[in-house]
Amino acid sequence: MASSKTSIYGALVANLLIAITKFIAGIIGKSGSMISEAIHSLVDTVNEVLLLLGIYRSKKEPDSLHPFGYGKELYFWSFIVSILIFGLGGGISIYQGIVHIREPEPLGNPLMSYWVLGLSVLFEGASLVIAIKHFKQVRGQTPFWEAVVKSKDPSNFLVLFEDSAAVAGLFVVGICLYLNQRYNMPV
Repeated sequence: MASSKTSIYGALVANLLIAITKFIAGIIGKSGSMISEAIHSLVDTVNEVLLLLGIYRSKKEPDSLHPFGYGKELYFWSFIVSILIFGLGGGISIYQGIVHIREPEPLGNPLMSYWVLGLSVLFEGASLVIAIKHFKQVRGQTPFWEAVVKSKDPSNFLVLFEDSAAVAGLFVVGICLYLNQRYNMPV
């Protein structure tokens, strides 16, 4: 479980650095969408804290109220993280998409956005590398999907999936940012 914490701490640090980067860029560039993205990254940071809470609480010794222990706490908090990722994170993204289609912000200099994307790929990529190394170590010779299905610790693959989706999303954002500038399409 200690190495599981390592990948979670890696993701926590990466998401916190990304949030800080986006807040700074949003404040300097006076960009509401960048502030919204910073809030999204802050939600991702809270997700890692909740996973750590689940690991901590699952280690509690059995007591009179929980004679079999608190092992299920990890599953509960992993479920809450999933809800936050898809519900709150997705909800913010959909909201921002609708707002920017209805009222597009005028295109400005994309340099700061490219810097934020570059730093985000760097931070999130480092977290992904840590998660991949950890998952390879945990699964051993077991095929990838079988290891996911048979895992007793959802935090092992939750961070891996979250970081993979984040890195893929950053590349999609980079492509869309380029296309917005190239074809002068602020939506």
